[in-house]
Amino acid sequence: MEEYKLPELPYACNALEPYVDEATMRLHHDKHHAAYVNGFNAAQKKLEEARAKGDFAPIRALSLALAFHGSGHILHSLFWKSMCPKEKSVEPTSGAFLEQVKKDFGSLEAFKKHFSEAAKAVEGSGWCALAFEPTNRQLFILQIENHQKQIIQNCQILLVLDVFEHAYYLKH
Repeated sequence: MEEYKLPELPYACNALEPYVDEATMRLHHDKHHAAYVNGFNAAQKKLEEARAKGDFAPIRALSLALAFHGSGHILHSLFWKSMCPKEKSVEPTSGAFLEQVKKDFGSLEAFKKHFSEAAKAVEGSGWCALAFEPTNRQLFILQIENHQKQIIQNCQILLVLDVFEHAYYLKH
């Protein structure tokens, strides 16, 4: 089994200030995201050991741990790439993505409003995500509970916002 690794941040820990302070970024990446990576690797190892022994009694618990920690790792990896320093931020003015947003939400502003409201309405711990469903070629805004619940299968997640308390509790 090849172990998953904690990815490096694509920017300095203070690069998103004043929106995300350095202390929150360090704690969020170095502790919380690292815990999901470690939990994912541990669940995979235990599952591998159970298979080797032919002991499938813990399969449900291991499957849940794999989904929770694995999705936590994958979503956090995408989360870091979903943000950038303000000076590098650009709103789309043309192209296929903007056309798809207009088709599915009416306008970029309508998408941003829907995404913001969906993020604020996540119950408990979770994520707000923009996902593309390839069968009907449609964008959806999803509220993902924890890391692994309320997903439309086969969707490609394009953008995520972490609304778990650990993403903001040091400052807000």
